[in-house]
Amino acid sequence: MNKPTSNKQVATKTKILDAAEELFAERGFAETSLRVITAKAEVNLASVNYHFGSKKSLIEAVFDRFMQSFTAQIMKEMAILEKNKSIDISQVLGTLVEPLMGTDNVRPNGASVFMKLLGRAYAESQGHIRRYVMHNYAHVLARFTRLLQKACPQIAASEMFWRLHFMLGAFIFTLAGHEALQDISQSDFEESVSTKDIILKLIPFLAAGFLSSNSTIELLSAGEA
Repeated sequence: MNKPTSNKQVATKTKILDAAEELFAERGFAETSLRVITAKAEVNLASVNYHFGSKKSLIEAVFDRFMQSFTAQIMKEMAILEKNKSIDISQVLGTLVEPLMGTDNVRPNGASVFMKLLGRAYAESQGHIRRYVMHNYAHVLARFTRLLQKACPQIAASEMFWRLHFMLGAFIFTLAGHEALQDISQSDFEESVSTKDIILKLIPFLAAGFLSSNSTIELLSAGEA
């Protein structure tokens, strides 16, 4: 019979997760060793091994804190949208807004941290993270893709893959660096913007790019003319 988890064990596990999250977001996964994490969390290596077993499992646990909250909310948003007979791309992208803002309730500045972690996963080719996400959350991405196909039936599946990839990349890059954008907006234009304001500014841009009718070949041909 498993022994109940003590408050001290929960506190230790949370300290490790908090320290790992901050370091992974700032330094990346490859550059952050377990020794650095344990030093920041002020725990010993045995505690990390006890609670997580490995660095890979720790990385997955850090992601899971965000993914559970984000996916639960976006599933609700998509369920509402699926009831509509016709939808447009902006509505589909709009399902991302509240779930992302909800991650701020999971962790301080959650939306930015979540996007930084996703950006690191992309940039550092963390294959095990992609496998983990696909194993646990592939159904969420599939549902989102079906909504995109419903909104844009004219786009072929192969082209949908590329446009979705580019769109998510722009989304992640923008939100991961939202503090810099806020500073520039304030200093150069005296405009104060929230994270949600940035997302709402980004959606029409992404929608326009997603719906672009110009293929790569067409663009290259135009440049050579």
